[in-house]
Amino acid sequence: MLTLFHHPMFAACRFVRLAFGEYGEELALIEEKPWTRRKEFLALNPAGTLPILLAEGDVPIVGAMVIAEYLDETRGVLKRDKRLFAEDPMERAEIRRLTDWYLSKAESEVTRHLVRERVLKPVMPETAGGGSPDSGAIRAARANIRQHMKYTNWLAGTRPWLAGNKVTYADLAAAAALSVLDYLGEIDWREHSAAREWYTRVKSRPSFRPLLSDRVRGLSPVSHYADLDF
Repeated sequence: MLTLFHHPMFAACRFVRLAFGEYGEELALIEEKPWTRRKEFLALNPAGTLPILLAEGDVPIVGAMVIAEYLDETRGVLKRDKRLFAEDPMERAEIRRLTDWYLSKAESEVTRHLVRERVLKPVMPETAGGGSPDSGAIRAARANIRQHMKYTNWLAGTRPWLAGNKVTYADLAAAAALSVLDYLGEIDWREHSAAREWYTRVKSRPSFRPLLSDRVRGLSPVSHYADLDF
């Protein structure tokens, strides 16, 4: 069994867990608090970032998309119609574009800030950057949610799945990011019916069940978080 160093409220880590779940691969999970900067953790990744996969031979593979490429090359090519990438290079480019949109753009504009201010700061020591949430950072992140939801709603309303005709890494990246925001109660789904219908389909998949069981100490999810039909 492969091992994943992760944090349950990091979208990139959730993305990797979903991808392995789609392929029916079990992962041993080790929850990491990267702000502690453990020497053993930094030995695996001097950058001190998550996720990190310990692959065959305990070789560390660092970064969500790097892990996704590794997973595709070692498992995905054997999955045929269940492969999370496409065979066509242009379709693969669109999958990569949207995966980057949610794991990089949405992360830098929204998810990272809300997780840091609402989830991490209350449990981090002051020496590591903990303390009271920055209300300005929260407001700025919330102001950006609407545009990302409008784009997701457009994608979900014009395509069977976000990147095309089947489930791909793009759907998993989007679902990973939005599931964090949904846990925190930051999304008004009533305004985005197509995105809501798409998200309902994604979170009804078996790969999503472990994420619905995630809980953060001292911070309960919104009441509908684990409800498959909201």
